[in-house]
Amino acid sequence: MRLSIIFYLCIFCFCNTPAFADTMVYRTHALTLYGDPQYPPNFTHFDYVNPDAPKTGEIHLSAIGTYDNLNPFILKGIAAAGSLLLYNRLCTKSKDEPFTEYGQLASQMQMPVDRSWVIFELHPEARWHDGVPITAADVVFSFETFTTKAIPYFRSAYADVDTVFAIDEHRVKFTFTEGMNREMPLLVGQLRVLPKHYWQDRDFSATTLEPPLGSGPYRIAEFEAGRSITYERVDDYWGRDLPVHKGRHNFDRIRYEYYRDRTVSIEAFKTGGYDHRSLANSKEWANDYADFAPIIEGRMIKELIPHQLIRGMQGFAFNTRRYKFKDPKVRQALAYAYDFEWTNQNLFYGLFTRSKSYWGNSDLGASGLPEGAELAILEEYRGQIPDEVFTTEYIPPKTDGSGQNRGNLRTAKKLLAAAGWKVVDGVLRHSGTGEVMRFEFLLGSSTYERILGPFIQNLERLGIEATIRTVDSAQYQNRVKDFDYDIIITSWSQTLSPGNEQRNFWSSKASQSSGSRNYTGIEDPVVDQLIERQIAAPDRKTQVAITNALDRILLWGHYVIPGSHSRSYRMAYWNTFGRMPEPPKNGLGFPDTWWWDAEKAARLETK
Repeated sequence: MRLSIIFYLCIFCFCNTPAFADTMVYRTHALTLYGDPQYPPNFTHFDYVNPDAPKTGEIHLSAIGTYDNLNPFILKGIAAAGSLLLYNRLCTKSKDEPFTEYGQLASQMQMPVDRSWVIFELHPEARWHDGVPITAADVVFSFETFTTKAIPYFRSAYADVDTVFAIDEHRVKFTFTEGMNREMPLLVGQLRVLPKHYWQDRDFSATTLEPPLGSGPYRIAEFEAGRSITYERVDDYWGRDLPVHKGRHNFDRIRYEYYRDRTVSIEAFKTGGYDHRSLANSKEWANDYADFAPIIEGRMIKELIPHQLIRGMQGFAFNTRRYKFKDPKVRQALAYAYDFEWTNQNLFYGLFTRSKSYWGNSDLGASGLPEGAELAILEEYRGQIPDEVFTTEYIPPKTDGSGQNRGNLRTAKKLLAAAGWKVVDGVLRHSGTGEVMRFEFLLGSSTYERILGPFIQNLERLGIEATIRTVDSAQYQNRVKDFDYDIIITSWSQTLSPGNEQRNFWSSKASQSSGSRNYTGIEDPVVDQLIERQIAAPDRKTQVAITNALDRILLWGHYVIPGSHSRSYRMAYWNTFGRMPEPPKNGLGFPDTWWWDAEKAARLETK
């Protein structure tokens, strides 16, 4: 008896040593970054869906511009709206958790506690639309294709994958490079899988108008290049009864109509050309549906749905690859010329909140002065980062909203002078090179032209020659891809679990990678180090502290003139749909969880 007790005590002690714990392997139905999944292994559906939603009807949506490509994963061409509907991922994210994924193509996952590798076990019944089984070889092929021929995001996101190989027909293993990167199992879980037998004899890097083969809930039914595209729900979709799909993909057909510009699109919506419209534009929300009969009669719904989503940064992004924007004093000065308070009151109808963080509305955003763990992190870089990081909370320049922002313009002149720029004969010039301060705002639509007008007037008072260049969607996409611009209006969406995608946003490597989202051209070794520390964070508390520090450094780098965000969804739609009373925490769930309501549609037809 005593020997038995000693034996079991020895086993217990051995199993709880760090070396053993790190090699323990467990099977799971879900992958999380921290903590346990919300849904148990036997869950039947997500809480934010109606599992009994009818599968019927057709929804018409809109897109602006044109398209010339049905492959959404490459830089060439413009991909058709909705083209991702064709594909399944290894796992799919829950929309009411910070970062948790449940098996989609994968039925189970295996990985050790140290997350140095992960195995995905595929559903044996998973099929491509042509009936061919989906195998581990397809997963390997997809990974290799995305990291060599697709948009740069995949190369940066999967940089820490060491090897990927098929164990057998239904199991695929990813191993990761040394160093803690807790997010990697979840990132590879997001991999969309391509059919090897379809693509191996085709050029993946070329644009195509041949409908690709997929395995998802929809396939392409018909299209007219550049004008419309229709997807039809796959009746014998292999995964329709999986818990992650219950109550989703409810429309028989999803059709996108393309319109030349926003004005034409609005008029088409009002006459029933399509069914749902996001009213993010404040002028459209406030004015364009006043006394509109369909809304008064209840045939159309105009609705504001509050949310508490994390808000990434939106604003005027400087291309610091341009010499004139190299000095942060210049970038800071130009921010003083933007009168947000006047703009919000007179042009945005008071609907927006000023952005003050790259992780707004969350504990990830920096606030007050740094303290505790965040301060300790920043102290490591003292002398390499702006001194203001330690002494001053970042707040964008403010005005009284009267439109008379002379004080801010005086501050701007002092900053410009400190950077070597002075007004000579009414024109701002660099005292050393004689270069004239002139730049262009590049736009992909005319929406922001009215916002830029007053801003440009203030810039003129500083002696700056600023112009607006509005181009079509194809040209805009190509110029942004090649970083061929001075300033663009853009945004960075963030999640409650930031990680590897930050490399694509801010890293020095991404700055020189065509098609990356490092729009501002940041090349800062401190930012690079903080990104890697953020990715390797062992727990939520450390992740928050590192992200606070990174946020503060980005803000004091003055890479962006902060714009604004809304704390509500604003939309209008024809009254033919059903939806859950509350949207999921991390999104609207449209059109994924909405459904066609035949009774409402019948009433609409009789009015």
